[in-house]
Amino acid sequence: MHVRRPLMAVTGLALTALLAGCAGDDLAAENDEPASGSGGGEGTSVVIGSQSFDEAALVTAMYQQVLEAEGYEVETRLVDTRPVYLNEMPDAVQIAPEYVAGIVDQLNTDANGPDAEPLSTSDAQETIDAGASLLEEKGITLLEPSEAFSANGYFASQEFSDAEGVTKLSDLEGQAVTLAAAPDCKGRTDCEKGLVDTYGIDVTLEPLGYASTETFQAVLDGEAQLGQTSTLDGTLEDQGLLLLEDDLGIQPAQNLVPAVSSDFLADNPDVEGLLNNLMAVLDNDTLGELLVSVQIDREQPADVAQEFLESEGLL
Repeated sequence: MHVRRPLMAVTGLALTALLAGCAGDDLAAENDEPASGSGGGEGTSVVIGSQSFDEAALVTAMYQQVLEAEGYEVETRLVDTRPVYLNEMPDAVQIAPEYVAGIVDQLNTDANGPDAEPLSTSDAQETIDAGASLLEEKGITLLEPSEAFSANGYFASQEFSDAEGVTKLSDLEGQAVTLAAAPDCKGRTDCEKGLVDTYGIDVTLEPLGYASTETFQAVLDGEAQLGQTSTLDGTLEDQGLLLLEDDLGIQPAQNLVPAVSSDFLADNPDVEGLLNNLMAVLDNDTLGELLVSVQIDREQPADVAQEFLESEGLL
């Protein structure tokens, strides 16, 4: 496999209703096979698998619209956690909007067990290179990473921060806290394991979801002291929540990157340029502004995606 070099959160809404063709977690039950394509996209079926939090849903809408504009028949499936759709790649799911360290470390864990030393670093290309053999074995090609970088963030209530003097994660060293987060947080060095091993926090995990309504409410109600969201989450201040500084740096290179079935890409080579062009126009400032439209202004992800893509000449 040739791994290409780079060109250079939340409300917890049920966004599956906003994007066409979304299904539940049981992707295998449908067992779709994409139609064979000639590379032009006309009438070729493709399934995009992604997670259901706002940021992922917004970027999925961008993928969908860029591909549909070229004649692809796109189905999107938003689920709660990465392993659900990753287990169906590269056959029933052909494309996933991914994060560099997230997919590489997940494949490493799948291949070598939960105690495997993470392959990710703070450098996107180093991480891709480290995972090259796992990606090739899985039949997945990573395209060009974006400058946009979205890592796990951990927040507390402003009330808790003021009362305990907590503004950064190291302020919690030696304390016992409940963390409301995604189920796959357990054992991850950028999540539960990193908080325990690097920061010395005694963590009890409540698997309430990534940036879900339940996660936000648990922190606001004091049932959890920490909650998990994206570092680009623009809703925290309005909710009376505070993103804590990751002052010891447990977050690896989480650049946005398209993950594509290698076989599908070989049959449809135009997909590479379409998705690379999208990655090239995304950066943190841009993505953060777009997320405000979804999370604060309550605009639909598909509408925000369309307006942005049109403004960039991608539609």
